[in-house]
Amino acid sequence: MTPVLQGLGVELAYEEHGSGPPVVLVHGMADDRRGWASTTAELAPHAHVIAYDRRAYGESETPEAYERTSIFEQTEDAAALIAALDAAPAIVAGADIGTLVALDLLVRHPLLVAGAVLLAPALYALLPGTLDDLAAQRVALEEALREHGPEAAVVSYLARAPLERIERGRGAHRAFFADYGGLPTFAASRRELMAIDRDVVILQGDMPDSLEASVGTRLAKLLPRARLEPGADIPAAVLGLIRRAGGSRSPAAPPG
Repeated sequence: MTPVLQGLGVELAYEEHGSGPPVVLVHGMADDRRGWASTTAELAPHAHVIAYDRRAYGESETPEAYERTSIFEQTEDAAALIAALDAAPAIVAGADIGTLVALDLLVRHPLLVAGAVLLAPALYALLPGTLDDLAAQRVALEEALREHGPEAAVVSYLARAPLERIERGRGAHRAFFADYGGLPTFAASRRELMAIDRDVVILQGDMPDSLEASVGTRLAKLLPRARLEPGADIPAAVLGLIRRAGGSRSPAAPPG
């Protein structure tokens, strides 16, 4: 039976593998903890890996009348998980909306985080020219939803994703649309981001010309201890952070 713990008013399903420095994996939109299977397998020989289903995904609880989430409640779920499993300070790795959770933890719960790995950060507000792109994406989603239903809309969003990811997302359309509505709710200011005092690796993904890659480039200029790296190799980035921290559970000391 999958273990659960209490998040911010919901039960969260999670799994743990390996031992060593704690690593928490925060999955993206239209996915669940199963999407981290290969990452977990690579990291488990070196770390205590924790993967969980965010609210309304996988085996985690879905709140009643769940139509929209916020980064705040997603972050409080993650903070409750880290505290309950005595995993602080953890390296937090996130994808798309999971990157906002990691950043919000760094801003509001810095003692819980030793460092972060961000794949395709979804902080679109950093790029003033993204509104037209996002509006076009929203129109396409609405058309697919109206003409073919919610499952088809999620499939259209995941058009370039692997087949197994599409199958996971197909059944998670309610959580996906709640996530999509919650993307703009990340509340940290540029000043708060510039004050983050942890090592952060920003992965640009496999499409260097994507909107998310451009966001990552801009974000790397704001975070004082950020490293911008090509590709999407989360395990290698996490292991790099562990090596730089000397395998300790203490947050890395500021440079100099």
